[in-house]
Amino acid sequence: MSDKKVYSYFPGCTLKNKAVELDAYARASAEVLGFELREIESWQCCGGVYPMASDEIAPKLSSVRALADARDHEQDLVTLCSACYNVLKQTNNAMQNDENMIRRANNYLKADEIQYNGEAKVLHFLEILRDVVGWDKVKAAVKNPLKDKKIGAYYGCLLLRPGKVLQFDDPENPQILEDFIKAIGATPVIYAQRNECCGAYAMFEDKSIPENRTKAIVTNAKDFGAELLVTSCPLCRYNLIKNQKDTNLDVVYFSELLAEALGIKDSVLAEVEKFSHSVNENSSHKEAVNA
Repeated sequence: MSDKKVYSYFPGCTLKNKAVELDAYARASAEVLGFELREIESWQCCGGVYPMASDEIAPKLSSVRALADARDHEQDLVTLCSACYNVLKQTNNAMQNDENMIRRANNYLKADEIQYNGEAKVLHFLEILRDVVGWDKVKAAVKNPLKDKKIGAYYGCLLLRPGKVLQFDDPENPQILEDFIKAIGATPVIYAQRNECCGAYAMFEDKSIPENRTKAIVTNAKDFGAELLVTSCPLCRYNLIKNQKDTNLDVVYFSELLAEALGIKDSVLAEVEKFSHSVNENSSHKEAVNA
């Protein structure tokens, strides 16, 4: 019988297509570090953004179902995507403290025989590394330390705010990604824009917003010596890569660097490339059909 700690896992939509590497490298790294991610059956999209209207219940129900599933399995609910983490954590907080939300959500879910009152705990994968595994054990598991790499942590908004609800790290002076960078043998680069917004979904309304934000972030990181940026947010990575002009600063998921440091990246790479090829083929087919 395995003595590995098992967590309920909410991958989210993007990690099943454009961000498959964030998912694949994290799953493999978890196995090396002694814990397991049990993907929730029949999970649904979290919505990507937490609805601020207190009377908007329906978009939050998929998150409540995922939280209830983790509760029923007596497991903490873990995610990798910054947006999913933000939505799940805020939804769970509301299901603990907002009587109107609790009553209305549970009324909707009666048909599914679900009653939920915030009993589960929401964790980001990075919190497991910090608070459960511990940085010393991560460092001890490293086979391929990323020496001589100067890496800038990019947090963005969704991991840190609202700070009182998420309690992930200090929203003004976070350290968790820098501690991660140190644990895998690299050198963290501290720069002013690391916890500023990339422009997020504003790209759908005004492309100049993420373009300007990206320029400020990437230029600032490069000026302080960063050779690449690391993030856990698929949207942030998309904006930071797409909107670069002449800086050519690479942006990678933290799980890819973790897998590289643990010496398992090559064994996972074939899976990532195969899935990515399939996703790109499907996207090209859809574009051709819609042309």
